[in-house]
Formats: sequence, C-alpha cells, structure tokens
Amino acid sequence: MSENREKVIVRTSVIGILANVALAAFKAAVGFLSNSIAVVLDAVNNLTDALSSVITIVGTKLAGKSADRKHPFGYGRLEYLSTLIIAVIILYAGITALIESVKKIIDPATPDYATLSLVIIAVAVVVKVALGLFVKATGKRVNSDSLVASGKDALMDSIISLSTLVAAFVFILWNVSLEAYLGVVIAIMIIKTGLETMKDTISKILGERADNILARDIKKTVLESDAEISGAFDLVLTDYGPDRHIASVHIEVPDTWTAEKIDAVTRKITADVYTHHNVFVTAVGVYSVNTVNQEIVKMRELVTDIVGKHENVLQMHGFFADTQSKNIRFDVVISFDEKDRNALCDAIAEEVTKALPGYTVFVQSDTDLSD
Repeated sequence: MSENREKVIVRTSVIGILANVALAAFKAAVGFLSNSIAVVLDAVNNLTDALSSVITIVGTKLAGKSADRKHPFGYGRLEYLSTLIIAVIILYAGITALIESVKKIIDPATPDYATLSLVIIAVAVVVKVALGLFVKATGKRVNSDSLVASGKDALMDSIISLSTLVAAFVFILWNVSLEAYLGVVIAIMIIKTGLETMKDTISKILGERADNILARDIKKTVLESDAEISGAFDLVLTDYGPDRHIASVHIEVPDTWTAEKIDAVTRKITADVYTHHNVFVTAVGVYSVNTVNQEIVKMRELVTDIVGKHENVLQMHGFFADTQSKNIRFDVVISFDEKDRNALCDAIAEEVTKALPGYTVFVQSDTDLSD
C-alpha cells in the first residue's frame, strides 16, 4: 500500500515538473519579448511549482524509509516538513514578485503583446486547470498534503494567467497598462497561498484533533469486536505522517470477564482496527462495569443523571462502585469551553457524595480528544 502510494506521488510530481518547466520556458520568453512583468512573474511562479514537485518527491522518498532504533515509528512526518519547505518557497516567490511589481509601478514600462504571446498564455490557462484538478484529486486520493497544496497552487496559477490575458486585452483595446498592478495582485495571491499552506502544515506538526469520521469508524470496529463491550472511550490517535497512526483506546466490559477473556478480546481489537483502518493500537485500557449488583446499577443511573446536568460535561464512562470499600469512581469528558476543569470535577464529586452519603467519590477528568 505505502509503496503504491509513493509511486503515485512521485509519478504525479514528475508530471507536474515537466508541465511547469515547459510553461515557465514559454511564459518567460513571452514575458521578455512583450516586456510584461506579469507574464515573467507568472513564469517564475511556474518554476517554484516545479521546485515544489521536486521537494515533494524527495520528502516522500525520505518519509518512506523503514523504522529504525532511533525512529521506531518511522519517518512519515518528513512529508509534513517537505510541505513546510514548499510553503516557504511559495512565500519567498510571492514576496519577490511583490517587490518587483512595486518597482514597475514606480518605473513603468509599456508592454508589447503579440498574437503568439496571447495564444501561449491561453494555452497555459487550460494546462494549469487540467494539471491542478489532476494533482489535487490525486493528492486527496493518496492523502498527500504536498500534492493537494500543489494542486491548489496550480488552480490559482490558472486564475493568474487568465488575469494576465484579460490585462493584455485591456491594453490592446484601451491602451491602459495594468501590468504592474496585476503583478501586485498576483504576488499577494502567492503570499496568501504560502501562508495558508504554512499554517495548515504547522497545525499538523503540532498535532490536530483526530478526524471525526476515522475516530467514529474505529470506535465502531472496537464495539463490534465483542457484543458485551458496552462502550469505547478515550481514543487517542497519534499522527506519525499521512496514513500512519498509533492509537490507544479504553473499553467498558462486564465485571464478570476473566483475564483470559480480556486478553482474547483486546488482541482481536488490535487486529480488527489494523485490518480495517490501517491503525496500530498500542494499548487497550479496560473499565470494569458492575453488572450483577442491581443496587450499583441504580447508583450508576443516578450518577449519570447528576453528571448530565452539567453543561460542559460531554460524556461519563468508566463507572465502578465498590460497596465494601464504599468507593465510587468514574471519568467525565469535559469540553474545552470549561474554564476550570478541576472545580467542575470537585462540584460533581460533591453532588454525588450528597446523593450517596457514606461513599468516597473519585472523578477523573478526561480531555475531549476525539468524537
């Protein structure tokens, strides 16, 4: 799977390199012959796109290295770093273009368009639209942020080229040169793309919330591993690169289960999640649910009602009561909107203690990590 993904990314990037180099050569020739700063800047932008594709290939190859003692989870996150480098290149190209455009506003030059120039620019629009749609779609299919970014950039380039074409017709019809000002607009669009790509990539490196569809599908698979599992909670997904996730999860099981039963089910969960979602589960925690003592079952219902009245409590799980030691323990998932999580837990514990006098109540605060 990973080998096929790598081949697809490399092949798509090579297509992008060839297309962008060809376009850059034609646009540069047109730009210099027609004395058009906008066309020249567009050509430079095509070269940065080609360089981005080269970096995508290098990043994908390095990310595909096998895990070793120093990096036991592999090198998948190098893809994010390569995307970050691409963002910096795009940003640099945009800033350079902005400086050159401002110079042209201060010291303008009259453009000279030929029919061939306009035809080449029109062809560039068509090529960039086709290339952008192809690269973006491929990037989404193989979950490659670098390809998706390149595809978006190519689609933006098609708009830039179309704008250049419009400016050319404006000059031909009304003898009004918009070249330098259009160059400023192009530069701002390039800078915006670079900043957005950088922001998205840094967010992934910092660690984002698990994809809600993947999280729900994994929990569904966990619950289907055994009919007696009453809940799957505290799913933690750690991202080590595109399509490389390490996970841990807690399950609620009857207090009558033996260690042998727990061992068999947790092994099945690990196998099922990896088979269906390509996610390696490193740990399965177990919450024991009281099922025999009906008094404790009613206590759980009472505590669930008390906890549910608090606005920022999203969920309660892991409830267990020991009538001999007079201890009650449970976890609550608290929203990020809650300003004082400890105070909320203390308030819940106090309310439960009043409702069930004589019991010592332990409330564990859980973070809202996944849907």
